Amino acid sequence: MLELPNRFIFDGHRIAWGKLGDGPPIVLVHGTPFASQVWRRIAPWLARKHCVFFYDLLGYGQSDMPDADVSLGIQNKLFGAMLREWGIERPRVLAHDYGGATVLRAHFLDGIAYADLTLVNPVAITPQGSPFVRHVAQHEAAFAGLPAYAHHALLSAYIRNAAARPLDEEALAIHRSPWLTAAGQAAFYRQIAQMDQRYVEEAQARYAPPPFPVRIVWGEDDVWIPLEQGQALADRIAHGMLIKVPSAGHLVQEDAPEAIVCAVLGGICR
Repeated sequence: MLELPNRFIFDGHRIAWGKLGDGPPIVLVHGTPFASQVWRRIAPWLARKHCVFFYDLLGYGQSDMPDADVSLGIQNKLFGAMLREWGIERPRVLAHDYGGATVLRAHFLDGIAYADLTLVNPVAITPQGSPFVRHVAQHEAAFAGLPAYAHHALLSAYIRNAAARPLDEEALAIHRSPWLTAAGQAAFYRQIAQMDQRYVEEAQARYAPPPFPVRIVWGEDDVWIPLEQGQALADRIAHGMLIKVPSAGHLVQEDAPEAIVCAVLGGICR
């Protein structure tokens, strides 16, 4: 498990963060409905050559879960604030899912530059939003008020669906645990209800190959975001280069963590 002993105050809310290793900085940004523990099998390998920074997004994991804006519209601002807190300029960045959208917004909207960028199945091309997401957006209060056993079952099924291979009970418990308290249950449905594809569209309108290397890693069996969207993104910002990971779903960190380590550290993984 990754340790997040530090707290940074952002807009009055506590943000949990940690770091490993020494060397050039690399920042890891998780997606939804996960937290920085999604990098627990990857960060120690990167820490052999880098100082690895990781944090829980506002509304996720060990960070505060306020009844407030936790959408993509605020997460890129938090990301920029974390870089300033750490005194980092032009870091290497590794991001997944909504973390990918966050760092793309930070670059294309806020002008933050990276040494290089590795994206893993990012939320980056519209249209977005499953029938489940749309249903929660219309009935957030009803979902937030589900009996605990019903929420537990729904959450477990939702997380399992992100992986192509069966998740073991330890991994499932790690990803599920932040959302099982009363506050966590409300936070889980709050962040889904706040999903708005206009935040993706704002960055997407500006996509072009940036002045730093971009790698896009995609689980071929992702049932959340189809491979075609990965290729569309690669065509826009990575000169068409897409690293396809067989037998991996949206949660490549669990299905094939070695593929991510290989992509970031520059091994032969295509």
